[in-house]
Amino acid sequence: MKKIIIPSFLILIAILTWQYRVNIVVWSIPRVLNIIRPVLSEGTSNWQKGPTVKDFKEQRPNIILILADDLGFNDISLYNGGAGSGLLMTPNIDKIAKDGVTFENGYAANAMCAQSRASIMTGRYSTRFGFEFTPLFPGATKLIEWIDSINDPVLKTEIEHSMYADAADVFSAGMPTQEITVAEVLRDAGYYTAHVGKWHLGRVDGSHPIDQGFDDSLLMEGGLYLPENHKNVVNAKFDNAIDNMVWARSQYSVSFNKGPAFAPDSYLTDYYTDEAIKVIQNNKNRPFFLYLAHWAVHNPLQALKNDVDSVKHHTKHHNLQVYSGMIGALDRSIGRIIEVLDKNNLSENTLIILTSDNGGASYIELEDINKPYRGWKLTHFEGGMHIPFMAKWPREIKAGQKFVPAVHHNDIFHTIVNAAEAKIPNDRKLDGIDFMPYVKGLKSGELHQTLFWRQGHQQTVLHQGWKLIRTNKIQHKWLFNLSEDPTEKNNLVVEYPEKVEELDNLLKKHNLEQIESMWPSVINGPILIDKHSGQHYEEGDEYIYWPN
Repeated sequence: MKKIIIPSFLILIAILTWQYRVNIVVWSIPRVLNIIRPVLSEGTSNWQKGPTVKDFKEQRPNIILILADDLGFNDISLYNGGAGSGLLMTPNIDKIAKDGVTFENGYAANAMCAQSRASIMTGRYSTRFGFEFTPLFPGATKLIEWIDSINDPVLKTEIEHSMYADAADVFSAGMPTQEITVAEVLRDAGYYTAHVGKWHLGRVDGSHPIDQGFDDSLLMEGGLYLPENHKNVVNAKFDNAIDNMVWARSQYSVSFNKGPAFAPDSYLTDYYTDEAIKVIQNNKNRPFFLYLAHWAVHNPLQALKNDVDSVKHHTKHHNLQVYSGMIGALDRSIGRIIEVLDKNNLSENTLIILTSDNGGASYIELEDINKPYRGWKLTHFEGGMHIPFMAKWPREIKAGQKFVPAVHHNDIFHTIVNAAEAKIPNDRKLDGIDFMPYVKGLKSGELHQTLFWRQGHQQTVLHQGWKLIRTNKIQHKWLFNLSEDPTEKNNLVVEYPEKVEELDNLLKKHNLEQIESMWPSVINGPILIDKHSGQHYEEGDEYIYWPN
């Protein structure tokens, strides 16, 4: 038998290729995407234009819903006196609350992006219609596994290959068409409806914004704020699975009303704001609903050089400089929206709601973004779900109010629909409550006695101030009395077994009303509760597994 001799240089290439496989994949994916998903160098929006003269008999408000992405509780100065390094002020975001109402205890519908957005749009727990996990693209689990094996953490990510091996690309899978969105309700009531930015609820089989009630939609196709090598951009990167995947999958692109993808013409946060201003100016003479879904401050961390330069005197930490610059751009966006409303005499009768889809993420490796709360995005600790939340409507909301009872993403649907004098759907169970009567003092007490969160085995209930977090790991169960311990320092599971049983039963009853997820969970990943992903696990550190 003839002996096969493999040249040593080929062996070396093979070894290096395997050793640096993640870097190779991350480098190659965007280049392949540019071939199979080409982006036009130029493109434009074509927003509809309303009447040239205002009908003064029309007294219904304009409505603007501004949703930030991964914005932590401590990322705006309203709540903690200075975001970013502790010195960055966000006066325009703060102004919405100061001219209206600050919700001290605003809660996201989930600790992840897509599920929260599904609840905001429908006023329902997304688990009622099987939107329980965020869809992943083919190869995502393998990339995570490779990175995990290279880093060799003590806490291992569990991956169920058999559940995902033959799955199609469900990254574009979306919200069922049977669900009724707030945009559909308002459009049926005579509102012009426009969407700008992130969607994350699907784009095929009737789940695109245009099919879900929006007259016009400028949709985020990629995830870059500017091309990585742009002369005016400053980047910050992290060597972890999620950041690597975001950089690998991202393009600098948008599309308008299902048209071809094209490159924006400025930094993404500013670009979305430019387009939102066009919507307002084009439709100032008729009631409009604008859903401005910013990508900021989600990774990849990219900021304009000018914005980074403006915060350099606050901190020498490069990553924090970039992140703070992104927050500054978001605040500038809000200021410009307020300004155009003022110039067009629309402020008095425009309802603005601003919130975040979930808390700040550990994988951007920055401390204190959710301060004073523990935990991160992906976890049901307060840091993952206790979010910025505020509203302004000068005609109806007295300025300078602070509202303490819990409000929830589900409440946005009811509040907007009632403000628009439209009809709440009565053919399905809804979970939200209109917060306006409570803010105006027409009703008193709590909006919710009980709130629920579910993502696979990570399940949580908040009932009359008591909060239970449970998982499929017996040792990972927490009970907190938020009335006395809002920052979740003292786990009372052992001391109050009867309270644990009571809350377990509430979760059991709630789960009976939910349906099976439309796609399976394939990843069970550990998240340190009190450390970000750039900090190493040490024995005794608390962690929780999140399923997706």
